[in-house]
Amino acid sequence: MPVSNVRAELRNLPPFAPAYASYTHQLQGLVEDLWGMMTVTDLAAVSGLGWDTVKNIIKGRLEKDYGHPRLRPLERLSIDEIYFGRHKKFYTLVIDLDTGQIVWVAKGKGGEALSPFWRALRRSQARIEAVAMDMSAAYWAAVMEHLPEAAIVFDRFHIMKLMSEKLDDLRRAMVHEATGPMKQTVKGIRYLLLMRRENVQEEKLPRLDEALKHNEPLFTSYLLKEALVLLWEQPTYGQMRSFLSEWCAWADESAIPQMRQMARTLLSHKSGILSWWKHRINNGRMEGINNKIKTLLRQTYGLRDERYLVLRLLSLHDSRQELLG
Repeated sequence: MPVSNVRAELRNLPPFAPAYASYTHQLQGLVEDLWGMMTVTDLAAVSGLGWDTVKNIIKGRLEKDYGHPRLRPLERLSIDEIYFGRHKKFYTLVIDLDTGQIVWVAKGKGGEALSPFWRALRRSQARIEAVAMDMSAAYWAAVMEHLPEAAIVFDRFHIMKLMSEKLDDLRRAMVHEATGPMKQTVKGIRYLLLMRRENVQEEKLPRLDEALKHNEPLFTSYLLKEALVLLWEQPTYGQMRSFLSEWCAWADESAIPQMRQMARTLLSHKSGILSWWKHRINNGRMEGINNKIKTLLRQTYGLRDERYLVLRLLSLHDSRQELLG
């Protein structure tokens, strides 16, 4: 069709409806206003529109509001990967730690997933002060390459999670090797062992203490786990640095393989761990968003529209608690 005919056809479209749409501007506005309070299925039933039509109306509004996040104001970031299930696999998320907003979503994990983000960040001329992350070598290398001026802060929750994993590895090895009554003292105490002692119910402490009393390596490792939490409570940077060195020396002298491995890991990531003293950031906001994402994934199960899912994630910080979709 000639361009002149297309223009003429557009001029003849009614002013009360979008081009080539089966609904009016008023109905579109109603759907956009209600989508945060009703599911797509409910909105389709109320409006008389098809499910895909309602989803596309919402998608258009999300694209307008969240499709191009402003990167220039960013100063402190959190980077992490989240598993979206066996079909969608992993996504890498970048969060603005000052607002809690997801500012970038990339399919995949590791440094390569963030390549478009670094380009967009350079164009925005944002001045990134610090980045919180786990101890992933891929993200560490990527941030050092693309944000050489930014401080890297290794997330304390991931560090303590790794410590708990090492302690649990030791417990499993002891269960496997122990025999008779000794084996019974170690079995079934996993959660008591990994929990902060101050959070263990008083009536369960005797069982925990009994297991620790008869297993010296487990007792030493348990003390190391409890002591490591104090690293982030040191009153000065110098004391934090000294505490970390002393803790690693203690773990190495224990001759327990799992604790020695933990000490080597902490020493190799020392600068990023100690950066916490100045910047005081972590991936806590990211962990808090995980529950919202799980709810969203349940509601969008089987959805094949990748862009719609990304837009829902970008809008997550403004979503209602119910996360209706």
